[in-house]
Amino acid sequence: MADVTYYVAMPFAQDDVGAPRPGAAEECQSPATAVRRAELLSRQPGNIGAVAFSRSGDPMLGEFGDALLLRKFGHVPDDLSEL
Repeated sequence: MADVTYYVAMPFAQDDVGAPRPGAAEECQSPATAVRRAELLSRQPGNIGAVAFSRSGDPMLGEFGDALLLRKFGHVPDDLSEL
């Protein structure tokens, strides 16, 4: 199977000690949609920010490259290597 690119918006909230924690990731149809959705998620009550990113890879093999940050909003961690 050929590589597939997924576009994702993911909010961040704070845990009990104030550390950022990722929320539920939402798959989007395009990079622009992911950016718009991340901006909306960043403004929802309880969220401190959000990111839009993409990942490409082969879903049949479960092999994906690193996430490519499209845009971030609000207070999100600088190191997003775990996405």
